[in-house]
Amino acid sequence: MAALGLLAGAAACSDEVGGPASTPSPTTAVSSKPSVPATTTPPPGPGDLPRGGRTIFPKYQLVGYVGLPGSPALGPLDKDLDKKAASLETLSRTYAAGRTPQPVMELIAVVAKGTPGKDRLYRGRLPDATIDEYLAVARRHRMLLLLDVQPGRAKILPEVKRLERWLKEPDVGLAFDPEWAVGPGQVPGRVFGHTTGAELDSIASYLSGLVTANRLPEKVFVFHQLSRRIVSNEHALRKHPGVVTIKSVDGIGHQKDKVETWSKLTPNLPPGVHAGFKLFYTEDRRHGTLMTPTQVLSLKPRPEFVVYE
Repeated sequence: MAALGLLAGAAACSDEVGGPASTPSPTTAVSSKPSVPATTTPPPGPGDLPRGGRTIFPKYQLVGYVGLPGSPALGPLDKDLDKKAASLETLSRTYAAGRTPQPVMELIAVVAKGTPGKDRLYRGRLPDATIDEYLAVARRHRMLLLLDVQPGRAKILPEVKRLERWLKEPDVGLAFDPEWAVGPGQVPGRVFGHTTGAELDSIASYLSGLVTANRLPEKVFVFHQLSRRIVSNEHALRKHPGVVTIKSVDGIGHQKDKVETWSKLTPNLPPGVHAGFKLFYTEDRRHGTLMTPTQVLSLKPRPEFVVYE
């Protein structure tokens, strides 16, 4: 992931609710009033996924776009959301290969920043109204919404719990990008962040509790990883009822390099952890060509979530 490009998008977020990091764009302005859902489109039934049923795999093949409002460098979901949703729908069908395509919108709800902000936690948060807007679009197109957290110096679990209002919904999951989870005295983009299997397990356990308490269908939990040093003691991550955990391998570069990263990070996955694969429209093409769906699906194990940034 391009560090400078990601950090450039942080200006669209606030440091804390009600405290702008900089002058927000009109679509991401922070309001002191409670947010109002952008549409009356109802959620799926309390026990249903957007396209039916309660379980993700093996029925569905997940295919997603990443994005942050007003930041095209961070993926396709920057604007024109209904148009992008239609494009994602078409793309997802090319990955079906015997499964039902389930498109996924991965919204960067908490973004790492290169500046400290008022609380000196080096992260910005999207306004509630913006998350509601993306959820409304996802529901119009029967898509899953993933809320992606890049916490900077903030602790990851409190950032996740702050999103509970949405995570209690049947069609909203979570993504965590530990590359941007740095320690005290560190700055995102200057060093790689880090997490542990135990920390990932605490997140999965929390999500499992939400699923049980609210009688939800399976909830997707994605953690992104681009090198071995990003996650230590990965096997401390255990399987939790109602949570579908996916490791998204985020290697950047020539196809050979991406496949090499895949071969390093997917053997001996913890029990119950599924494999995912990320493609970068700009960076991958800069190093060669974008891998085709056929090439991606030829990877072993099969990537069950393919996401484009």
